[in-house]
Amino acid sequence: MRPLYFTSLSFAALLCAACSSQPPATWGYMDAKERANLPPDQAYPELFEAVQNNQLFTDQKHFVDALPTRDPSKIRAEYLARRDNSDFDLETFVKDNFIESGAAQSPAPKPGAPIQEHIDSLWPVLSRTYRQVPPYSSLLPLPQPYVVPGGRFREMYYWDSYFTMLGLEQSGDQAQVRQMTDNFAYMIDTYGYIPNGNRTYYLSRSQPPFFAYMVQLQAHIEGDQAFGRYLPQLQKEYAYWMQGAEGLKPGAAAQHVVKLADGSVLNRYWDARSTPRQESWLQDVKTAEQASNRPRQEVWRDLRAGAESGWDFSSRWLGDGQNLASIRTTSIVPVDLNSLLYHLERTIAKACETVQNTPCVQAYGQRADRRQRAIEQHLWNADAGFYVDYDWQQHRQRPQLTAATLFPLYTGLASADHANRTAEAVRDGLLRPGGIATTQVSNGQQWDEPNGWAPLQWVAVEGLDRYGHTALAQQIGTRFLQQVHNLYRKEDKLVEKYDVSGRGDGGGGGEYELQDGFGWTNGVTLKLLSKYGARSSATTVGE
Repeated sequence: MRPLYFTSLSFAALLCAACSSQPPATWGYMDAKERANLPPDQAYPELFEAVQNNQLFTDQKHFVDALPTRDPSKIRAEYLARRDNSDFDLETFVKDNFIESGAAQSPAPKPGAPIQEHIDSLWPVLSRTYRQVPPYSSLLPLPQPYVVPGGRFREMYYWDSYFTMLGLEQSGDQAQVRQMTDNFAYMIDTYGYIPNGNRTYYLSRSQPPFFAYMVQLQAHIEGDQAFGRYLPQLQKEYAYWMQGAEGLKPGAAAQHVVKLADGSVLNRYWDARSTPRQESWLQDVKTAEQASNRPRQEVWRDLRAGAESGWDFSSRWLGDGQNLASIRTTSIVPVDLNSLLYHLERTIAKACETVQNTPCVQAYGQRADRRQRAIEQHLWNADAGFYVDYDWQQHRQRPQLTAATLFPLYTGLASADHANRTAEAVRDGLLRPGGIATTQVSNGQQWDEPNGWAPLQWVAVEGLDRYGHTALAQQIGTRFLQQVHNLYRKEDKLVEKYDVSGRGDGGGGGEYELQDGFGWTNGVTLKLLSKYGARSSATTVGE
């Protein structure tokens, strides 16, 4: 099924038009179906900015998820005609023309219900089916059912979904694992890549590339034939991340690709647009105003690239480590992204092997080998003894210790010696009473101290286990489980992020209130319970 967004205009043309906050120049020539699926900041830009500027809703995402009740072009025309009238009321106009989207509510558990039982009861609540979407919705259709994270996150997200799928598989729902894998394959076939989420306003960027891990999970369920079935999509996603690499000169970057001075090719996060994010429009406008010495479009691109990283936001991306206005995501070569692309290259080689395509096996194996050497050359900090990010514009490593340092262990590219030193650094620098902290910097950003996130706990546990650091892996896993249990007993919910400092609370910081549900926490919790079982309840948060 083709989304309405692509009836005659190409996606590339729309993305080019999207570089402006105004509607495309061809807007007047689109038919109703084409206009129906424009992102809100292009469909009715003046109204969009008025609603966001006046903070009609406490969450900027709320309005972009709202459903217009009629053709957006007519809403726009009426707004422009009436907005200067003395009796015009913006709030009433929005109520008359839009249906608000409610949060994905999570039911309270039955009294005394084990956490596993509660999580199993959440999967149907968080499941959605939108083979067709309502006219004018910002939602993008998908052919199969899927699971959303919860709370304000009413759509399917890319990297969130892998950790959710781990939980679905643990719950015995292998059918939905296949359905969600097929949804991501469909998006690659339809858009050429996997968007951040299935919303029109997410179409300009992706997220950490976990599709290869989804395919690997499906192969675990059904056998290696899954690798061959998804080979075209694996290769197509890889081409998206590597677009612009051919002919790139040393010291230059193009889209997601960076060529370093020695000719090494690595990747960065990027977004095709350089405007404020629609779902965080006012915050981005204010952030750019604080960066008075930089072009606004540069700041907005870096904010969007930070959103693509999944770590939105973190001191990892900040020039001064503290102020969001100093963000420079596109100047940074991240260790986690490049580790995931190494795994994608290895997975494609594996898929080519299953279809007996020897040249393909060799080609992608060589690409993985080159990336591994480049990571060890540029992202390994020999003095500190752990993996770091690299600033390709300033030609230097960024020495900060973060949970991303464990991705080379998770994907298996680290040498034994480097894995051992990294494990020691993580134990000494990131281990907390409730798991591992995301960074060592406390600055109010949600991907910083004292927050710990379920996917990073799983990456740590699996990566450390892979290299024989089972005791440290167990410490991290059981401490995080105890943190999840403690909040569950206190507040009857699982949440998006946790304060791992020992207070036993949910996490804080960032652009919105703490969300409960919660897809990837549910999935990782089930996997950790399966892995450690009763041992989790024996580890107190104060240890």
